[in-house]
Amino acid sequence: MRVILVYDIATEEPTDQSRLNRARKVVRKYLHHIQKSVFEGDITPSRLEKLKAEILRVIDKKRDSVIIYELGEFRDYKRHILTEGEDPLTNLI
Repeated sequence: MRVILVYDIATEEPTDQSRLNRARKVVRKYLHHIQKSVFEGDITPSRLEKLKAEILRVIDKKRDSVIIYELGEFRDYKRHILTEGEDPLTNLI
């Protein structure tokens, strides 16, 4: 299935930056980093559950926000990039 994950990690406290870095590192193991706090990619349901469990061990549930959009198995979706920057998904191995 295709998913999009977005997060907003609170960074008011001095130690928050390390939590942000840990969260980014966890999500990058499973999805492609598109921009700042946006990730997307194809993932199996079991790997998605692992991602959820891992990210929940890192974030502060009261101060942070993590949203995962599941796009399902359909392949008839479109991505529109409205800027001139390079598509982050073009450099996949």
